[in-house]
Amino acid sequence: MASLLSRFYGVERMVKKEHLRGELPTTKEAYGNLISIALPSVCEMVLMSLIGSIDTMMVGTLGTDAIAAVGLVGQPRMLMICMFMALNIGVTAIVARRKGQGLQNEANRTLRNALVIIVAMSAVLMTLALTFSRPLMSFAGAQDDIIDLSNSYFRVIAWFLPINALTMCINAAQRGTGNTKTTMYVNVVANLVNVCFNYLLINGNFGFPKMGVRGAAIATVIGTSVGFVLALYSLISGSRHGNFLRVSLKDNWIPDKETVANIFKLGGNAMIEQVALRFGFFTYAKIVASLGTDAFAAHQVCAQFLNLSFTFADGIGVAGTSLVGQMLGKKRPDLSVIYGKCSQRLALTVAIILASLIVTFRGPLVSLFMNPGDSAAVYNLAVQVMLVVALFQPFQTSSVVYSGCLRGAGDTKYVARVMMICVALIRPIAAFTAVNILKIGLFGGWMASLLDMIIRMTLVSRRFSSGKWHDIKV
Repeated sequence: MASLLSRFYGVERMVKKEHLRGELPTTKEAYGNLISIALPSVCEMVLMSLIGSIDTMMVGTLGTDAIAAVGLVGQPRMLMICMFMALNIGVTAIVARRKGQGLQNEANRTLRNALVIIVAMSAVLMTLALTFSRPLMSFAGAQDDIIDLSNSYFRVIAWFLPINALTMCINAAQRGTGNTKTTMYVNVVANLVNVCFNYLLINGNFGFPKMGVRGAAIATVIGTSVGFVLALYSLISGSRHGNFLRVSLKDNWIPDKETVANIFKLGGNAMIEQVALRFGFFTYAKIVASLGTDAFAAHQVCAQFLNLSFTFADGIGVAGTSLVGQMLGKKRPDLSVIYGKCSQRLALTVAIILASLIVTFRGPLVSLFMNPGDSAAVYNLAVQVMLVVALFQPFQTSSVVYSGCLRGAGDTKYVARVMMICVALIRPIAAFTAVNILKIGLFGGWMASLLDMIIRMTLVSRRFSSGKWHDIKV
């Protein structure tokens, strides 16, 4: 058994001898380097997900209608920020490569140009979101009983889109350098502020007005604003703390043609990916919402646990993205392969543990969000779907980590194609078939999602193993 584990986790067998470019780290050193970046990122994302779940629990005190209303805002909100997420993928990859090359000025120029682009884009998107908020909520699947609640929540969020987008960009650049401690601090503090104001504004505690769903939205944007201030401070104070990234008003903020082109070269492919993701998730959510408010409330509860488990893989994937990009910058593709595979093995180990916990404690976990006696049908449905959530774990973690490693290498075009095929086509078609033709209901919708994840994992893992991403120029 010890020999099998050593062969699975050991770095010596991860790269063929003819592909070595220099001395390899020991297995302990490799996982130590990975964990030093991954641990803050995992803590950040897990805490954010937990706080997000607490947010849902607080909204849940207003009833299942409130849970469904806030849940429906999720996909339109992600649709708004998908372009920024795409650009940030390019920013992370470029900054990671420049860090590996030791080109600090080029990394900071990339960040400044990205921030200027995002200010312009977010202003346009904010205007469009506010203008078409109600039709967007209706298209998302909001029924007459919750559309006013959804629209109220969405409009508050839309006003602060520029602040949210700028914070995301700064954090993406910091992750590229491996500075995950700063992003952890920024996001955890911001989300804790969100929870505090949720307590004050949703049900009107300590003399604050009782604002319900709108109060939850206001709490979110207060937290977002605090996060922006902290993220900006990390850049302004960068020179004093020895950070790789730093900005000043005295810097040259005029967009550089070559730098902007490089961002859009990688971000453009990632934008296709994000549009495919948002279209697929949006369509999928709309299909699930057609099952009714109770089914969507059960779906939303299970999605909380899927999102929580996703954050473990995403946090480890951030480390893989950063190290793969940095090692390619140092012209060590062999080390890029090693860190990518170490990331996948670490994430898979976590996935097996999470799957076991979900299967064992699925009933008590669901009861955190609802009283079984008050909504027995919704509760039982959610407990059933949690079995699918457990099945997701090994496929989801490997898919997320390998996709992140490919993005770190600049192979965003391939990842975009995979997302288009799996999320934008296979998932909605399979979900529509399960829900509307086979009439399997919510369980069938989740099995369709699992099918998408299995195919996605297979494609990206094969691409990573092929090594075709080694020579991509960034």
